[in-house]
Amino acid sequence: MVDVSEKPNTKRVAVAQGAILISPETLKLIVTEKIPKGDVLTVAKIAAITGAKKTSELIPLCHPISLDSLDIEFQPDLKAGRLTVIATATSTGKTGVEMEALTACAVALLTVYDMCKSAERGMTIEEIFLVEKRGGRSGVWKRGVGDQNRKE
Repeated sequence: MVDVSEKPNTKRVAVAQGAILISPETLKLIVTEKIPKGDVLTVAKIAAITGAKKTSELIPLCHPISLDSLDIEFQPDLKAGRLTVIATATSTGKTGVEMEALTACAVALLTVYDMCKSAERGMTIEEIFLVEKRGGRSGVWKRGVGDQNRKE
């Protein structure tokens, strides 16, 4: 692991996003809470929080950090057959929370797949990426249109 002992504690925020392509029919079952396994979005939110807390156990060189907050937002698009997950992780510490936000998205999407696979096996998880990060020595970074490495 990288030595972060000399770095100052600062507020750090990371926003990650991911999506699952799913039939409009199955997505409607999710939104109306009619999937046999239960309330998909609530379970996926709890799974995302659990996953973010366990990130350092899953990613070998990731520092264990204390999360100040984790917000999970779901954006269903019935017309497009797409469920987007946005995870915002916040921490005050010596290292960033990008991996926690990304892990939260991945675990939420995997949970949606698990809970809905009896209704539909052809779901596709896609586009898990960092939207922005703030804090620390490198400051603010935001994903720009056509510019995947833009720094402010």
